[in-house]
Amino acid sequence: MTNVPSPNDLVLVCIIPQPRDLEIARVLGWYRIPLKHAPKVIYTDCLAFYQPSSFGREHRWKIEHVAQVRGVELTKRKELLRDEVPHPRAEDEYYKINLGDLVKLPSPIRAENWKRITFFYTTGELLSRAHTLVDLVIGYEEKALFNNTIMEYRRKYAHMQLPQEDIQLLQNEIMEYVLSLNALVKDQTCSDEHGL
Repeated sequence: MTNVPSPNDLVLVCIIPQPRDLEIARVLGWYRIPLKHAPKVIYTDCLAFYQPSSFGREHRWKIEHVAQVRGVELTKRKELLRDEVPHPRAEDEYYKINLGDLVKLPSPIRAENWKRITFFYTTGELLSRAHTLVDLVIGYEEKALFNNTIMEYRRKYAHMQLPQEDIQLLQNEIMEYVLSLNALVKDQTCSDEHGL
């Protein structure tokens, strides 16, 4: 894998609903998230794309590709999908996440029993050694690993000149948000695995 992601990268695992959306990411270099359904932290280093059943028997229920995030902008759906201007959500706002090249993982990360996801966060390190989606979930037991990722983020954005107390509050808020979101994901996964 060509250094995407690196071990300290913050990675947003997201669903890529249709093969057409993966082609848009590959050819046009962007991915979209409706503003009203977006996770709290959009500015991540990479996206990992979870492919649902619409990808067919061979490619469904796995992550096969990641891409580096190059930028984020807010726009309307009609600006992103000009061939769908009469769409009922044409005026809705979407995050357009500009991407680097799609990188194929050396081996896919399988869903196993966990098929229903929307968004959750992981690290480049966890992504590089995961075999299943459950391996990607950051739990409270991996808090030290995730703290390294947050510290790396602080270094990347040090030029923003935020007061130290604001940086600490932001770091704590992001960590608690991500860990609580991932705890919910892990709980859902356990429920799915046990047929609850």
